[in-house]
Parts: sequence; structure tokens; C-alpha cells
Amino acid sequence: MARSEILVGVEVGTSKVCAVVAESMRNEDLRILGAGLVPSKGVRKGEVVDLKLATECLHDALSKAEMNSNIEIDDVAVAITGSHIASFTNRGGITIPEGYMAIDEQALRDVAIKAREVSLPDDHTFLHSIIQHYYVDNQPGVLNPLGLIGRRLEADVHIIHGAKARVQNTLRCVDSQEVKIEEVVSGGLASSHAVLNDNQREMGALLIDIGGGVSDYIVFTEGVVNKSGVLAVGGDHVNNDISLGLRIPLTRAEKLKIEEGSALIGQSLPGEKITLKNDAGFSGKEIEREMLNTIIHARIEEMFTLIHKQVMAGISVHELRAGVFLTGGCSLLRGIREVAESVFDLPVHLAHDTGVSGPTPILNNPVYSTAIGVARFVQTRRAEEGDPSPIRTVWDQMKKLFGMK
Repeated sequence: MARSEILVGVEVGTSKVCAVVAESMRNEDLRILGAGLVPSKGVRKGEVVDLKLATECLHDALSKAEMNSNIEIDDVAVAITGSHIASFTNRGGITIPEGYMAIDEQALRDVAIKAREVSLPDDHTFLHSIIQHYYVDNQPGVLNPLGLIGRRLEADVHIIHGAKARVQNTLRCVDSQEVKIEEVVSGGLASSHAVLNDNQREMGALLIDIGGGVSDYIVFTEGVVNKSGVLAVGGDHVNNDISLGLRIPLTRAEKLKIEEGSALIGQSLPGEKITLKNDAGFSGKEIEREMLNTIIHARIEEMFTLIHKQVMAGISVHELRAGVFLTGGCSLLRGIREVAESVFDLPVHLAHDTGVSGPTPILNNPVYSTAIGVARFVQTRRAEEGDPSPIRTVWDQMKKLFGMK
């Protein structure tokens, strides 16, 4: 099989390190060949805090992915997350020189670069520059200005950026594995490539990827990215709340959340108890089920409320007709969909990978969504090689900045 058909998505997350090997199909679908998933160490809130531990975890994940797919991994694309990731929208414009009869691809490249001419914080670097809308001689809603006649071309660009050092720490983990980094993709954008289809983006959708340490979110309206960001709250915060509230070890708290917990309150029988058995260093105890669920509910409701506040400013619910989509490991929590519905007052769906085939245990497990989405992002980018969007320019600049080939 040709090397160009193989795509490898990597996520170095708070709770797990994941590598997915996929094959790009002729019908633009993606076929998963294998994956490697290991518990994460040395990563906190989506960012590397112990390079040695995180590197060892990534090595194990890549080794498992190679073994399970029977593919030797040479090139990878990497998801980046963390509370340092931020975004904004900027408009830039150019004047079409006299004598040019129509807007050409060079003009599209020039206006995209012009729209990116903004000042970032000194310690930040560009991750993505995504065209939202074009304007030709102040005419709004131009989907593709190529070939149109006009004197003034403008573009709105959604810019995603992050702290240079914190991005580089994740890339150093990957660079140490003797593989080439083909792309860097923000976590929310990656997940959207895995679970949202074109119709959902066009109708308007909010995707929330709830990981262990952070929750990435991204909003699409009229088919384009409207907002994106990262909230420094994830499933590990729920575990910590349970541990403190019920006075049990953190490891038992996570197990209790997964096996017995729910984000819904008022569903338990009066006085219903859960018995925790004796374990090494833990003498066991009985807890009230409603107390457990109340702790979970409070944190999950707070998380959605914070995202709602950040997302819905300037956006009406009518612009999100497809609703809210949840993915990531914490989306498996019982009752989480109902809590999200009560906060957003929108239909909420537990997202599934679209246009992807392969082993059912991988496709049905949302912990793989980000890594699958990274592979999908690269597949789309490869298909659009030669497109005048500035994505290649951004990544080329990043490689120079970080000293990568």
C-alpha cells in the first residue's frame, strides 16, 4: 500500500495517549487499520509536565498501533490542546490591481495572508487560519470569489493560536520517536473532522470534546467555524470532586464514577446505598447513591454552563439547528446528555465517527475521536493540496519556528 494512503493521528492527552493508523479510501472515507491506547503519565490538563514520562507513554502507544495495524509508522499528525489555546476572528482585505478581469487564486492567497496580519501575544504562535467568509466590493455571503469581478476583496479568518513553549513540549515528545510530524491540529478542530458531517456544519452545531483534563469546543454556523476554545475542566475534575466529597481514594473515585455514577439527580431510591469493598489501603465503606450523583451533576452542570457562556455570546440557538454533539471519554457518563440539554436548551447527541470504517471497539469508543479526527484532517488537507488557503503556510512557519523538517 502506498505511503500516501496511510494516515496516523496522535493525541497526547491527560488521561490517555492514543495513536490511530488509518487508510485513506478512494471514496474519501477512512478505514481504521489499528490503534494504540495507553494510560497517560506526565500530562496535566492536556499539557506535558514530565517529558520523560509522556515520551514513554507515546512510545508505547505508537508501538501498539504498529503491532495492531501491521504498519510501520513514519509520519504522524498531532493534536494540541490546553487552556493556552485561544482564538479570534479578523478581517483583512486587498485591492485588486487594475487590468485584472477577475479574482484569481493569487488574490485568494493574498487576502488570506492579509487577514492573518495580526499581533499575537509574544509567547504565542499560529495553529490555524481558517477562512470564514469572503466579501467582494462589500457584497457579503460570497462562498467562492474565484472568477468574480471586483476591485476590493475581503475575508474573515478564524485564527487559532497557542503558547509556543507549551505547543513545543508536546511536539518534542513526538519528535523523539524518530517519526516526521506532518501536521499539528487543535483538538476541537480535529474532533470535528471525526464526528460532524457537512450537513451538520451547515445547519449549525456545537461540538464539545470532554477529555480528562480539558474540554475542547468548536462552533460551526453556516458551514464554517464560528468560535472555538478550550475549557480547563474535564473528567478528572469530577473524579477529584468525588474523592474529596466522599473521602475515598482518587482511583476508587474514578472507578465509582464509571461503574455507578450518573450526572442526573433525583433518580435514586430514597436511602439507596452503594457498597465499596475493601481494597489495598482502603477499608471500604457505604455511600449514598444520590450523594454521588449530586457531586457529579454539580461539576458537569458547571462545565456546560461555562461553555454556554463562552459560546452563546453573539450566537442564537436558531443558528445551531443541528444541536450539540458530545464526544471524548467523559461523554460516556450516564445522564450527561440530559444535563447538557437542560443547560443549552438544544438537542444533544452523543457523537459517532462519520465516514469511518474499521474495528467496532474503536469506532464505538469516543476516546479515539480526536486521534481519528487528526487523521481525517490530514486526509482532507492532502485532498486539497494546491488550495490557496494559508493552512500550509501556517504549518510551514511553525516547523521553522520549532526547528523541524
